[in-house]
Amino acid sequence: MRDNGSFWFASLDDSEDIASPEWPEQVDVAIIGGGYTGLWTAYYLQKARPELSIAVFEAEHFGFGASGRNGGWCMGTSHDVEHLLQQPDRQPIGVRLAREMQSTVDEIGRVSASLGIDCHFHKGGNLTVATRSFQLRQFEDEVRHLHKLGFDEADFRLLTPSESCDRVGMTDNFGALYTSHCAVIHPARLAQGLARSVKNAGVNCQPNTRVLGYQSGQVATDRGVVRAGRILRATEGFTETIKGCERQVLPIYSMMISTEPLPNSVWARIGLAGRETFADPRRVVIYGQRTADDRIAFGGRGGYYYGSDIKPIIDSDHPNLDAISETLRSLFPVLRDYKVTHRWGGPLGVHRHWRPTVEFDADTGLGSAGGYVGEGVAASNLAARILTDLVLGEQTPLTDLPWVNDVSRRWEAEPIRFFGTKAVEFLAERGDASEWQRNQPSKVWGRLFDVLTR
Repeated sequence: MRDNGSFWFASLDDSEDIASPEWPEQVDVAIIGGGYTGLWTAYYLQKARPELSIAVFEAEHFGFGASGRNGGWCMGTSHDVEHLLQQPDRQPIGVRLAREMQSTVDEIGRVSASLGIDCHFHKGGNLTVATRSFQLRQFEDEVRHLHKLGFDEADFRLLTPSESCDRVGMTDNFGALYTSHCAVIHPARLAQGLARSVKNAGVNCQPNTRVLGYQSGQVATDRGVVRAGRILRATEGFTETIKGCERQVLPIYSMMISTEPLPNSVWARIGLAGRETFADPRRVVIYGQRTADDRIAFGGRGGYYYGSDIKPIIDSDHPNLDAISETLRSLFPVLRDYKVTHRWGGPLGVHRHWRPTVEFDADTGLGSAGGYVGEGVAASNLAARILTDLVLGEQTPLTDLPWVNDVSRRWEAEPIRFFGTKAVEFLAERGDASEWQRNQPSKVWGRLFDVLTR
């Protein structure tokens, strides 16, 4: 099994190439991609229609990509929910999507337990900490708005500075927005457990099989052609590697580190006794969790490479990882005396309209799901259930959600694509710096950033 560089795979008890011995010449459903989206889709399809022959093709090992090396946040929201809730005419569908995402956290916990997958699932909620005083006022407005839409204190609540500091000992802490709808997981354990479960249920699993291209009725791989009645692409940040899929998904990079296990004296200062996930409102996104073995796993965004260049593994000496380490230590200075033991990164997927999409054409038998903008642990499960209903031709509440057939236009050609992504990075950094220095919202840089990411 090829190492994907992450702490998550390095810490597995029994990693393995989960493979079916027989090659599938013809199947009812071929799934391209062995991450969460592909594996959850295989699970729900097989459960709903055990008579279907299903095969999953993965270029590396199952969970090699973002599914097996992400931040471990099973978050009950998606990138587009907040935007929907801000539009009066779209608030009802935004609330429906938000509620579905919230219940998806519990669905993942329930199914994982039923399958015997010990993915360290723990629902401790999420803390978004105000590191500047004006941000707490923004949180107050946000909570008030959410409560008017029907959410309550059990969903979202504001923590005072004292309450927030009791939960997490970040250096600058003016209060926090807390939501209960988030769990921590061990990403690689979930990915490997899902792969093992669907294989044992009869799904044909083919790792180390690179899909070169596909069209209605057949999938071309580096091991031969497979005939299939329905073909579902679930390749997220690696979509660019498939012929005919160029510029559909932008691969941007996530960078992560993990510390050595920390002693109780350090955790007494850091907090996170409930294993809450934590972040702050900056645009250059950060995210962290307390692992089951008492490390901090912490990450942030790492940019884009010209021509949508795919780097399956990020070198552990990459300078962006130094910046991630320094950010973590600035949040928790006590960590300067403790080692970072693992450093890794890789691509995730973004559509041009910056929101997830699930599509299926019954006439051609072709479908896809993805584009989670880095929030895919829970969103991939919901997308898989939507895709399952679409493939089976069932009209359900899920198939009325706004992701369905919300197909984005392709990304611009180079060099426009490169300069555009660099502009987004620049505006994010300038907006964050302005707010940090002036303790007020960035009216120029922040608004320009919002324009480019909608």
